[in-house]
Amino acid sequence: MTPSYGGLALEIVVPVFNEEAVLENSISRLAEYLTHEMPSTWKITIADNASTDRTPAIGARLSEQLPNVEYRRLEVKGRGYALRDAWSASEAKVLAYLDVDLSTDLAALPPLVAPLLSGHSDISIGTRLGQSSRVSRGPKREFISRSYNFLLRRTMQVRFSDAQCGFKAIRADVARRLLPHVEDNCWFFDTELLIIAERSGLRIHEIPVDWVDDPDSRVDIKQTAMDDLRGMVRVASSLFKGAIPVQAIYAELGRRPMMPPGRPSFFGQVLRFGLVGVASTLAFAVLYLVLQGPFGAQEANFLALLMTAVGNTAANRRFTFGISGPARLFTQQLQGLIVFLVAWGITSSSLLILHAANSDALPSVELLTLTAANVFATLMRFVLLRLWVFRARREDERTAAIALRPVGDSGH
Repeated sequence: MTPSYGGLALEIVVPVFNEEAVLENSISRLAEYLTHEMPSTWKITIADNASTDRTPAIGARLSEQLPNVEYRRLEVKGRGYALRDAWSASEAKVLAYLDVDLSTDLAALPPLVAPLLSGHSDISIGTRLGQSSRVSRGPKREFISRSYNFLLRRTMQVRFSDAQCGFKAIRADVARRLLPHVEDNCWFFDTELLIIAERSGLRIHEIPVDWVDDPDSRVDIKQTAMDDLRGMVRVASSLFKGAIPVQAIYAELGRRPMMPPGRPSFFGQVLRFGLVGVASTLAFAVLYLVLQGPFGAQEANFLALLMTAVGNTAANRRFTFGISGPARLFTQQLQGLIVFLVAWGITSSSLLILHAANSDALPSVELLTLTAANVFATLMRFVLLRLWVFRARREDERTAAIALRPVGDSGH
């Protein structure tokens, strides 16, 4: 049975916390734009999550003065709480949210919601990382954003390009199915929603946006980065343990998977493994140099190692050994980290063994020892990745073949 939406096509939620300086101007601009440019029925909800300044008074006044504007108060801080509360209570067909600073050009709103109103897509997001996107922000934020999204795509096997842009929309029926499985209630909320959606086979539509950085942004970049990393580990663990019913969501709402590519030859694997290794070494050097400033030497070293190790495993999985899709993704990432640690242990302990045997070893001998250890560790990594982590499995091939059968085909 088709759910009733009471005739309301679109509800845009604007989560706010202590936004007295910009709230009135932003909501007035948004309402004026929707009045003149949005042909569908719409509503704006100001979702106040525990503001302590004049935001409640301004929000309440705007809801009285402007048609189709509602003020909603929540006594708990957190953007995710505000979105969950407002979306769960909505009667609209499509649910959206915008950052209150309106950093994204409002001209992108109609193409954002159109594929959801038509039923073509399940979720729609703005991306600041597309080739035709026009973005104005500092190099530090640009680098951190691209690094975060790179790590997200490689670890979670997702394809959407920009998880953090405050410009998203979702069909209400899809939101009702996904929200119970989203645990985060702060900044990682929409990233977690997107991960679960794509891993469940839902269609995510991306549109390039024009975006101008808010110079008054109060987001703690370092704390948010740490929280996001913890969130990624938690979601990966939940998916690995089967705590999130992606198969059930896929069966209800999902789309058909693409045909997996073939596996490269042995010579091709060797060549590609070498190319990935060179790229990983260069990536580590660049990441360490950039992260050392905002995070310090030890934290920068850890984050650079983590990102390159995860990226290396993901690149070898897809590029070297021709494996795609979510099957055994997290098991292979864990195995890849183990292989990386073993290889790192071989190289780091080689000098200890040398000095134990000869405490007066010449620098040339130390260099030769390290070189030999690195060659051995590299060979060992390739063998373990090929024979243990990414070995061809007959059961995986059978599973892929079954997944690609037409619905109703029992195989007889």
